[in-house]
Amino acid sequence: MKTTTVLAAALLAALAAPAFADSVTVTINQLSEQGVGKAIGTIKAEDSKDGLVLTTNLKGLAPGDHGFHMHENPSCDAKEKDGKKVAGLAAGGHHDPSKSSKHLGPKGQGHLGDLPKLVAAKDGSTNVRLVAPRLKVADLKGRSLMIHEGGDNYSDDPKPLGGGGGRFACGVVK
Repeated sequence: MKTTTVLAAALLAALAAPAFADSVTVTINQLSEQGVGKAIGTIKAEDSKDGLVLTTNLKGLAPGDHGFHMHENPSCDAKEKDGKKVAGLAAGGHHDPSKSSKHLGPKGQGHLGDLPKLVAAKDGSTNVRLVAPRLKVADLKGRSLMIHEGGDNYSDDPKPLGGGGGRFACGVVK
């Protein structure tokens, strides 16, 4: 009887446990017009019941807010635009599979590339857990994660794409 109770309890615990969540760790590198620079840390992405959980372990950012996005291409390389090399331009634009062309934040109904903004501490580090409720790890694969120099207001007004400014750091999701 005791063995049956223990086995039944073990079976119930196994059935109640969440399914194995997919996860990936992405190395994030600084960017410049010359290309991809030194690593500044990692971002771990994993599936959860609430959506995609992004756990950051970064350093070397300017203190304050930074736009954070999933870009369409799996590249962080510089690319030429109007005769000038632009840091991270090979990553393409924000991932927008529905062609919404709207920047409405991670909970809005705009493009899927909007991730929660990063806020760097006074020492330039970010060690936070963010949730992107409309995404899963599978959505990230074959894309890039981009951190912008400035903040993000999740709007296209007064500046396009949340006003995040230049591309500061990036990592390719494999």
